[in-house]
Amino acid sequence: MAEGLLRHLAAERGMAVITDSAGTGSSHLGQAPDPRAQAEMRKHGIDIGDLRARLFTAADFSRFDLLLAMDRSNLADMLELAPSAAMAAKAHLMLQRSPGLPGGDVPDPWYGGPAGFTEVYHLLHQAVETLLDELAHEA
Repeated sequence: MAEGLLRHLAAERGMAVITDSAGTGSSHLGQAPDPRAQAEMRKHGIDIGDLRARLFTAADFSRFDLLLAMDRSNLADMLELAPSAAMAAKAHLMLQRSPGLPGGDVPDPWYGGPAGFTEVYHLLHQAVETLLDELAHEA
């Protein structure tokens, strides 16, 4: 959902970004996003059906300027793979700059109903808007 929002909102602003989602666990490799996540995103005119799960690797620290984890557990898993302290500094929590939940975890809606995906959409939307504001200001 975060990647879909980032791609969509950046495109609306005319900003060029390169995105790629990855997980720290291998249980869903190659799978499309949860149908409930896809349904929530479609409500907002965003199609994420093309995404497929892949595993986060140490090479991602070199491939990307910014790495965003959904929660502290995933951030810790990512940091274990960091090749150096300088590279580790690229990794942050998604909600680190979010006005509503600075430094908080994005809740995992997997075990709940559609309302959990709606909540996550709104949290991510706010975080992505804030991130894009910061990136635009830095440019």
